[in-house]
Amino acid sequence: MEALWKEPLDKSRRNKLSSDERNFLDKWSKALEYLSQNPKHPGLQTHEIDDLSRKFGVKVWQSYLENNTPGAGRIFWAYGPSRQQITILAVERHPESGKRKAYERIRFSSFPQSAAKSKNPRDKK
Repeated sequence: MEALWKEPLDKSRRNKLSSDERNFLDKWSKALEYLSQNPKHPGLQTHEIDDLSRKFGVKVWQSYLENNTPGAGRIFWAYGPSRQQITILAVERHPESGKRKAYERIRFSSFPQSAAKSKNPRDKK
């Protein structure tokens, strides 16, 4: 996760970003701002992914990085490991939900260890 954020910021400071990288960084920055203020911000269209929640035993959420774009980016995250924290698990292209086992192909960078043990009260909605 750190590399996903650090590398584009370093390139941006040196004016070495490609237009695609600049576009991603802008969307990523905006999405992180929304997530930090309100994970259920309407612009994020946040919703639980039941298949991933069942698989990991903790609610896994998907928020939009972008919309109405082929292969639109999605942020997968979970509450925890502590109160008032979320953990970004993956930033991926939107899986083709009509395809069988679409969400199984998503690779998580890490998973909050204590999240599966202690359910966050905000998750009960």
